[in-house]
Amino acid sequence: MVRLIYCLLLLLPGLVAATPQQGTPAPFGRTPSGIEYRIYRLQNGRYTLRTDVVAAGDTAYARRIGKVLSAHMQYRTGKDSVLFSSRKQLRTALLLPLPEVKIKGGIEEAVALLQPGDSATFRFQADSVFRKSFRQPVPPPVRAGGNVLVLLVKANKVLTAEQARAEQIRLAEEAKKKEAAEASQRLTKDIAAIQAYAARNKLVLLKTPGGTHYVITKPGTGAKPLKGQTVSVLYKGALLSGKVFDSSEKNGGQPIEFPIGVGQVIPGWDQAIPLLPKGSKAILLIPSAQAYGSRGAGPDIPPHSILRFDVELVDKK
Repeated sequence: MVRLIYCLLLLLPGLVAATPQQGTPAPFGRTPSGIEYRIYRLQNGRYTLRTDVVAAGDTAYARRIGKVLSAHMQYRTGKDSVLFSSRKQLRTALLLPLPEVKIKGGIEEAVALLQPGDSATFRFQADSVFRKSFRQPVPPPVRAGGNVLVLLVKANKVLTAEQARAEQIRLAEEAKKKEAAEASQRLTKDIAAIQAYAARNKLVLLKTPGGTHYVITKPGTGAKPLKGQTVSVLYKGALLSGKVFDSSEKNGGQPIEFPIGVGQVIPGWDQAIPLLPKGSKAILLIPSAQAYGSRGAGPDIPPHSILRFDVELVDKK
């Protein structure tokens, strides 16, 4: 669990608060190991601070060892900068194994204080929790944020191992359906944006079956490449704003080489390049789903970016 959580910490912003924000927060409790906590229980439609928390450890936890907790988790720095949110990054609950707590002061001890239905805020001294739970150095954003790690948790339910496997399948199917629906809506918006861009720039568009639009600006005279053939392509890639993020010129003026139709480039390229005769120059307008989708690519290509590529099919073999 701790290795998974550490990997998730490397993901950045996006957050929906997991704990109640009603008036002046109650003071933190504190475990003997140094974990600060506020734990709330939803009762009669209102979140109420739990006063029955045993700081030394929940005696009922022994019955939960070996089971799995379904929970939403969020991480923040001590200055409230968001590091990770399962609701935003994963859009689903995490399934957390509940082991015997052997090391005090870490994430495992904090989670062990929770009962199904609880919402909680935990505060850790970063050097301590990263040494005990993550076995990693403190990441710079956490150290810069006051050397404090804040964990917010909404505990949903405790599952047996068998129930957890079924829940994992259910969540995966649910996420897949949601992603497909969102992708369909996004494609409709992207195509409308591409058509508006083309109208502004007086481009007459052609369209691949997969949704990539293109304009041949200089027809070639050679044959079109076939699936599996290696092509050489000069290119310049930009956002619709005009910001260039990559080009052959930035890479010594050399064309990129890749086999067509085997997934070594983004889908938009695999769709459009085979439609260009050798020697052609073209503009490719690629919906985000056929480019880098919701992930984006590095600092220069944000999530859900429509991309423009000016390409020249130099050769095929």
